[in-house]
Amino acid sequence: MKVVLVDDERLALDYLERQLRKLAMDIEIVGKYTDPLESVTEIIRLQADLVFLDINLPEMSGIELAEQILERKPEIQVVFVTAYDEFAVKAFELNALDYILKPIRSERLEKTLNRIAANMDAKPIEDTANDKIRHTRINLFRQVSVETEEGRQNLLQWRTTKAQELFMYLLQHRGKWVRKSLLTEMFWPEYEQDKVYSQLYTAIYHIRKTLKPFGDQIQIVNASEGYMMNLEQIPLDIEEWELKLTALPPVSKESIEDYIEVMKLYTGDYLQEYDYWWAESERQRLRNLWLRASYSIGEWYVGQEEWEKAISIYDNLCELHPQEEEPYFALMKIYALLHNPTMVEKHYLSLNSVLQQEFNVLLPDYITDWYEEWTKCLESELHN
Repeated sequence: MKVVLVDDERLALDYLERQLRKLAMDIEIVGKYTDPLESVTEIIRLQADLVFLDINLPEMSGIELAEQILERKPEIQVVFVTAYDEFAVKAFELNALDYILKPIRSERLEKTLNRIAANMDAKPIEDTANDKIRHTRINLFRQVSVETEEGRQNLLQWRTTKAQELFMYLLQHRGKWVRKSLLTEMFWPEYEQDKVYSQLYTAIYHIRKTLKPFGDQIQIVNASEGYMMNLEQIPLDIEEWELKLTALPPVSKESIEDYIEVMKLYTGDYLQEYDYWWAESERQRLRNLWLRASYSIGEWYVGQEEWEKAISIYDNLCELHPQEEEPYFALMKIYALLHNPTMVEKHYLSLNSVLQQEFNVLLPDYITDWYEEWTKCLESELHN
């Protein structure tokens, strides 16, 4: 991935370069510019794939500079860098994949680059006269992709990230009317009433254009007050997973393998790669289903004294959701049964550290009480 950096402050350029070089990714920084006018011709000449643009540039804004670049090279990926949230709104009206707020955090930078790499590697879905994209499935775990009947994963190619987010919002509310006034307030709050609807209609136009290869499989129905997205014979991975999970009987010797297979389908949280506040409630609902099933599997393994499998389940929970108390506590009790005090103490201290450093809260009393009682019993055994 050939990357160009543009910022009128040399220190900011050097800092961004250091942050990029820290990441274990195939990145080549081919240019760094403090002069926006010089950067335009150089970006074209260097055949850059990605440009990080500071918005607050002299002589012209980063948004104006992006318009000049995209006019000459529309396939380039643009990420805006800004210290001000209000600029990010305008950034999304262009073909900008993302924006990053200063000071730049390495984890946010890595997330952005992973998303860009996925977009660059994906084969776009083409409008074709044949029936190859029939019987597809839309995957919403981690990030949105479309799976063809041949099993190939494709990312939808969007003209703007605003159109992308609007599509995902309508998809989350599929089969329901969504008021146009709500959409304009959510996605274009900075626009005046006489201009905001043109932004909505343009975004819907881009969505329909992107969805054209699906024919009548994905429809956006228009009414005077709102839109509704309808899906015809095109399943969603989240719906398939939830149906399979909720259809299973309680965990038992007969059903445990079915549970393991279904849980493999949960490849990441719902829309995990997107920072959409409106997706959080659905993300949490599906995550809770996964957590409850994971705990049930872990508890069954404990009941069967299959310690290694139980430990594997709870270790995975601690890694994916370090804020959850239950898996740490379960591991503490397992290692206590296995007479491994070192591992009991390790998980007790790990949970205590996570809760205090990340959330500034104390360990719950039931865990502290259990640990103190276990410590007393351990000391009594050592004395005897």
